Amino acid sequence: MQTHYHMTVAGCERDLPICPLNENLSIGAFVIFGDCELTRACASELLKKAPEFDYIITAESKGIPLAYEMARQINAPKWLLARKGVKLYMRDVIGVEVRSITTDHVQKLYIDGEDAELMRGKRVLIVDDVISTGESLIALEKLVEKAGGNICGRMAVLAEGDAQKRDDIIYLEKLPLFTPDGNPID
Repeated sequence: MQTHYHMTVAGCERDLPICPLNENLSIGAFVIFGDCELTRACASELLKKAPEFDYIITAESKGIPLAYEMARQINAPKWLLARKGVKLYMRDVIGVEVRSITTDHVQKLYIDGEDAELMRGKRVLIVDDVISTGESLIALEKLVEKAGGNICGRMAVLAEGDAQKRDDIIYLEKLPLFTPDGNPID
């Protein structure tokens, strides 16, 4: 039984743990948290492929270090975060619902009204660590559209499963899905 999947992303070699999603399917767990080398390299490579944009937006939480690092590398004054819950400091909140492959229930994403206003009429680049089913991507698209922003691109470090077939996503590498015993599914 294979427990890890070896891959190279943005010049960085990593062994991703293979985790069961259900009795018929496993996924390679790509975790960018805490991996500064990988985060810097992925941000740099994505920026080379990025269309022109005014703001980057990502969903809480695994896209946070990537969006931050992309913004930092270009000296952007701000990037935007869709939160999973409304925080006390948020005003005039916009919200949407999402179901992701890695969660077992409907989630909600929210953006602060001030951030929503910043997006109005601007080019917004949606960024995430992994795009699989595209449900999180759809939620981010809805938030940007509700705020009056213009989606100029969709980017991820990895495209998993059917996301690899989409021509509207820019990504660095393909990540296969896996059988329960850890073998890649083509």
